Amino acid sequence: MKVTRGTKFALRLHDVLFALLLAAAVGLLGWLATHYAHESDWTASGRNTLSEASVKLLEELHGDLTIVAYAREEPLLRKRISGLVERYQRHKPDLHLTFVDPDVEPQRVRELGITMDGEMVIEYQDRSERLRELSESALSNALQRVARGGKHRLLFLAGHGERDPEGSASYDLSSWAKQLQAQGIEVERFNLLEQAGRALPKDAVLVIASAQIPLLPAEVERIVKYVDGGGRLLWLRDPDASPGLDALAHRLGVTWESGVIVDPAVSQVGMMLFGTNDPRMALVASYPAHEITRDFDYNTLFPVAGAISYERSDEWTATALLNSLSSAWLERNETQGTISYDEGQDLPGPLVIGAALTRNVTQAEGGGSAVQRVLLVADGDFLSNSFLGLAGNLQLGLNMANWLSGDDHLIAIPARITPDATLQLSPIAMGAIGFGFLMVLPLLFLVSGFIIWFGRRRR
Repeated sequence: MKVTRGTKFALRLHDVLFALLLAAAVGLLGWLATHYAHESDWTASGRNTLSEASVKLLEELHGDLTIVAYAREEPLLRKRISGLVERYQRHKPDLHLTFVDPDVEPQRVRELGITMDGEMVIEYQDRSERLRELSESALSNALQRVARGGKHRLLFLAGHGERDPEGSASYDLSSWAKQLQAQGIEVERFNLLEQAGRALPKDAVLVIASAQIPLLPAEVERIVKYVDGGGRLLWLRDPDASPGLDALAHRLGVTWESGVIVDPAVSQVGMMLFGTNDPRMALVASYPAHEITRDFDYNTLFPVAGAISYERSDEWTATALLNSLSSAWLERNETQGTISYDEGQDLPGPLVIGAALTRNVTQAEGGGSAVQRVLLVADGDFLSNSFLGLAGNLQLGLNMANWLSGDDHLIAIPARITPDATLQLSPIAMGAIGFGFLMVLPLLFLVSGFIIWFGRRRR
């Protein structure tokens, strides 16, 4: 092509226009970046995005919410705190985050009792909560506690071989109790004989967790009186236990059936989980419409469960909350050796493992009415330390506690699983990577260097 004065001018004009258009595109991208934001969470479990449970919790918090973070001028720590809180601010614009340097305001830190760098104080409607862990689960649990706006307690009956909320044995309930405390529910052991002069508080929930020896008549009378007065109750009973609470069962209109639920169709679940084909494993896979099981889409497992039957009455409204599969039956005989269904003796499934009872009671103060809530479950193992982590058992236990405490509008925050946090490699893969970095890659560099050197020498 012949280069003339006109072609030179056209090429320069082309270069100028390209530079102008490129600058305009960069400027437009910069303007868009300052006015619009887009983020994508590519982690396998979406752990950098708020869970649906946390979003629903924020919808229950009406009004301003303030988080004060007591953190030094350390960019990494403050960035972590801001990153966590920003996830919540996207769904709640009136959530405000403020940083306070403990070195600048030591008097304020001493008055509040701040003991660690990065500790946060959540303030909402004249209530406050402390937070020392940077995670969605910890922050959402703290928000639940500050949202409750009252004292919520579970009193665990003690003195009769019950499952201990403070015990570390496999059959105890300390893991569940710790989860309850993380959500702002107080847990306390209550011995009726030791606390003979103390009335059962109506603002608490009484938990009878698998009593092993019969209660004294005076103790049974106190519990029946507590229930008659509108007290809330969670009764966990293992199959064929004899806690001497027939009067309470009669008052509630329920019968604890004799026998153990077996389901050969579910025994393979026990084989996969525990290495045994014990058929005494009840599976609950579907649930009725109820506040406890609202948006609850998990299987729950009950290792050794019994069955409940209840009478229809005008006083109590009963809901069969937990039902076994139709392939199960209630075995009346021993569960050793070969087990088979005996027509006329065993009860066919589906069987009621858990039931929720409600009724309207008149309050002593003010004369108004309130809803009394009672939960009955024919198994205590599903909340024990050994089995709490199975399927949806923990979630179900937390939902039960929230419902009994009158906080069924609050929901438990499921734990986030992070399967992509670590990289698992086979020995062969690790050996191939090591050989590649130690031998192959240096050899490639040497060969390429030799080729470049040889080519330059020939010029």
